[in-house]
Amino acid sequence: MSIDVLDLPLSAPVNLRDLGGIPMAGGTVRTGFAIRTDDLATVDPATAADLVDGGLAAVIDLRSHQETAFTGRGALAEQPVTYHHLPFMASVGDAGSSAEAFDQASFGQMYIRMYEQAAPRIVASLAVIATAPGATAFHCAAGQDRTGVLAASLLLALGAPHEAIVADYARTGENSPRIMQRLAPVMGPIMAQHGYDLTDAAKAATRAEFSPEPMRQLLAHLENGYADPLVPLREAGLTDGLVATLRERARA
Repeated sequence: MSIDVLDLPLSAPVNLRDLGGIPMAGGTVRTGFAIRTDDLATVDPATAADLVDGGLAAVIDLRSHQETAFTGRGALAEQPVTYHHLPFMASVGDAGSSAEAFDQASFGQMYIRMYEQAAPRIVASLAVIATAPGATAFHCAAGQDRTGVLAASLLLALGAPHEAIVADYARTGENSPRIMQRLAPVMGPIMAQHGYDLTDAAKAATRAEFSPEPMRQLLAHLENGYADPLVPLREAGLTDGLVATLRERARA
């Protein structure tokens, strides 16, 4: 099954935010360093041009191969940005059962698995962010789960306090209804292939209040399970030098 990219509705992201202003070791994250967002493969050309004009230099795509096959790179493929495909899950079916996939409050275990199992791709992503000549934007489909885990990983490496990481994650909640509307043309058919109905997820998003607990659960697991929350990433190649470079480049 495939979708003609030209038939996909193009629109501006609805869950995009710069990480600038978040406290980190020795200061705050500067604006124009790292941007987290929902799907950039379906942005309209004007949005793509605006992002590049604003300093975007690199894009990290965390989606599965199946998702990228549906959309291609979109309008940003015509812009002078580097593209890095670093999928955090082999398939959207890896999210779990239908009930687990739609209960956002239960995503903590998924985030823990992702942080530990996708650690090499997290480290590769951090290396891109550390060395890009401008801003780096990273995204999955919704900009919530895979993007949330990478944002948390980056902020942990920068020495951000846990409450700031949770607060950044929780900001996605206010965007949930619009995220579901924007996702539907692409994720609806993909999820159907795995036996999921995206309309069920949309109903769940509007019925339940967005919970910060999954991110709290991830951070508590890392705090209690390791001498250093970065241990899984260090075992996957994160070096003191990369952490130092990230902090130097990120600090306002």
